[in-house]
Amino acid sequence: MNNLKSVLGLVGWLGITFSAAFVGSRFMPGPWYASLSKPAWNPPNAIFGPVWSVLYILMGVAAWLVWRRSGFNGAGLALILFIGHLVLNALWSYLFFGKYRPDLAFLDIVALWFAIVIVLVLFWRAHRGAGALMIPYLAWVSFATYLNFVLWRMNR
Repeated sequence: MNNLKSVLGLVGWLGITFSAAFVGSRFMPGPWYASLSKPAWNPPNAIFGPVWSVLYILMGVAAWLVWRRSGFNGAGLALILFIGHLVLNALWSYLFFGKYRPDLAFLDIVALWFAIVIVLVLFWRAHRGAGALMIPYLAWVSFATYLNFVLWRMNR
């Protein structure tokens, strides 16, 4: 693979990944979220943007590594599931912050968690480094899943 194709691929995978971030950014915490009862361990709002930015970069690089090594012919299922999981990722913000439905957002994030595990395993098989780059994302979504559950239960 030549350098130009590789760089364009990286830009493309980051663009695909950050498209989920863009959709999610249309639904931000506002007065509704501020009014919710929260556990003492709830992170401050200022933490979420930087953490998600780093995670989206790691995800995009992971997808690029798999694509660069195997392409769609060798890792098509992994890459298609990666793109599909981004839909669940973006949907969460819509459900939680857009529709004010922590219950539906919880169902979505549980599905997202399973999708991440599947993508991580498939990425690991295709390129260990790509699988490793997905581990912080899985850890954060694990935490976010529990937080979503607690927020839902505290604010029924």
